[in-house]
Amino acid sequence: MATFNVSDDSFKADVLESDTPVLVDFWAEWCGPCKMIGPSLEEISDELDGKVKIAKMDIMENTGIPADMGVQSIPLMVLFKNGEAVAQKLGAAPKSQLKEWIEGEL
Repeated sequence: MATFNVSDDSFKADVLESDTPVLVDFWAEWCGPCKMIGPSLEEISDELDGKVKIAKMDIMENTGIPADMGVQSIPLMVLFKNGEAVAQKLGAAPKSQLKEWIEGEL
């Protein structure tokens, strides 16, 4: 399953009410490190299909949820399980490290 976009309006249904854990990647078009990890997150989404969904939230187009969560630096990845934020990772990392972190938190 490929990554999908989530917005302020769809966040509750797509993330908080999901039966499957959801990793939300808070990013912006101007963020170089965000663009670097994008392809890795796409691959991880396919590799971990059924175990986790990976959503992307553009903080420039959606300001409500990032403000509510206190997002100050990007890329920030937050893992949600059963409607709760259970883990987060700030900054870019190689694909192997990202996947290992995600699997370790699931």
